[in-house]
Amino acid sequence: MAEGTKNTGRGKQKTVVVPEMGHLQPQARELEEAVLGALMLEKDAYSIVSEILKPECFYEKKHEMIYGAVVDLALNQRPIDMLTVTEQLKRRGELEAVGGPFYISQLTSKIASTAHIEYHSRIIAQKYLARELISFTAQIQGKAFDETQDVEDLMQEAEGKLFEISQRNVKKDVTQINPVIKDALVMLQKAASQKEGLSGVRTGFDGLDKMTSGWQSSDLIIIAARPAMGKTAFVLSMAKNMAVNYNTPVALFSLEMSNVQLVNRLIVNVCEIPGDKIKRGNLESYEWEQLDFKIKELYDAPIFVDDTPSLSVFELRTKARRLVREHGIRCIIIDYLQLMNASGMGFGSREQEVSMISRSLKGLAKELDIPIIALSQLNRGVESRQGIEGKRPQLADLRESGAIEQDADMVCFIHRPEYYKITEDERGNSLIGMAEIIIAKHRNGATGDVRLRFKSDFAKFMNVEEDIPVREFSSTMNTIADPIPPIPPAGADFLTQGSSSEVPF
Repeated sequence: MAEGTKNTGRGKQKTVVVPEMGHLQPQARELEEAVLGALMLEKDAYSIVSEILKPECFYEKKHEMIYGAVVDLALNQRPIDMLTVTEQLKRRGELEAVGGPFYISQLTSKIASTAHIEYHSRIIAQKYLARELISFTAQIQGKAFDETQDVEDLMQEAEGKLFEISQRNVKKDVTQINPVIKDALVMLQKAASQKEGLSGVRTGFDGLDKMTSGWQSSDLIIIAARPAMGKTAFVLSMAKNMAVNYNTPVALFSLEMSNVQLVNRLIVNVCEIPGDKIKRGNLESYEWEQLDFKIKELYDAPIFVDDTPSLSVFELRTKARRLVREHGIRCIIIDYLQLMNASGMGFGSREQEVSMISRSLKGLAKELDIPIIALSQLNRGVESRQGIEGKRPQLADLRESGAIEQDADMVCFIHRPEYYKITEDERGNSLIGMAEIIIAKHRNGATGDVRLRFKSDFAKFMNVEEDIPVREFSSTMNTIADPIPPIPPAGADFLTQGSSSEVPF
């Protein structure tokens, strides 16, 4: 912008702002020349700038081609100097386009020292990033004026492209080991100060906590199962344990259920009243008392729920950062991964999109330094296999992308043999009402199985030894009265009526 003056008609002048006709693209031609000259003079110069600059970072097209030739030579482990660069450009058919051998020799003659090559390279990279942002915002601005464009889709596209630009250009510096050792010792001392020796976020499931030492910070944990195995019931039971029992703030992103449905599931879980009764509101008098008494556990619990449908990974990043900053969230749960999207970015297939989502979730876990738990569906391979062992999920059953297995620090499967009408194991032990959490991959620990009890009527997972009968509440006193006859164990209906013990809702 430029300033000018305007006569107001009363002998006074007023300063006005006159818009300029245009802007030059951000560029640093002299620094580009200096860096290219230094690359051809200093033997180790390329190793300094290789992680900072790419050929497209150069504003001048001929400089981009020269740097491309330098990259070719480096990849083939050949020396980089004026003669080899000239020869490589000749092979690429670009020598005349850059100005011939004379221009190459000019670049080297202008350089007195290579001491500041890294600093100069970072300036060139910053100019490139500025040009990328200008181009991106111009495209978005043009589309915003187009009334046929859906604004929500445009926002998703803008967020996706901005994320892509930032990921391409953000690099993390190497860290000397001493401060890392200090951080590791702090974690060790923290674990030693706890009686159970847990260094991560406790789930409330004793066997699982013992095997994992709690969910660890920066880990991506995938919990996968076939439909009706109780994935949502498991994470809700876990979220309740974290928030109510241990006062650990937890965020739950539900892409499948509304907030009200989710809270209803929590009420069923905590109050231990059958889900069909909660839906119909058909409660006995003692159940109303039970509801009033036990629901108090959920009030003020540090549980934060979000039911945004078709949540994008970019929206998740924004919301997760705010939750950690404002509410001190220690764990994020996503129900479930395959319902997420990475809109705004182009993918050749759904598998590529899921790969992008899983990589982004792992990156977010590292950035926020908290565990992220993502539920995942399994493919139908489980259904086609026979026998007790055949029905156990395997890593190959993960749906849509092998990248999920690669990116995850831990992969757990939920397996309920009872669902497949397998009521006894090989030793004759009853499997009715039992569930197995199979730790199939554990990057930083052991794999194995953990047994839990599953109460299908209450959509609740619990430690095996916790199966205590529900007690009746007196309608006249706010105290627990004598227990009513014990509720039959989960799966009893299956034995007597032949129905499956699926999650009730």
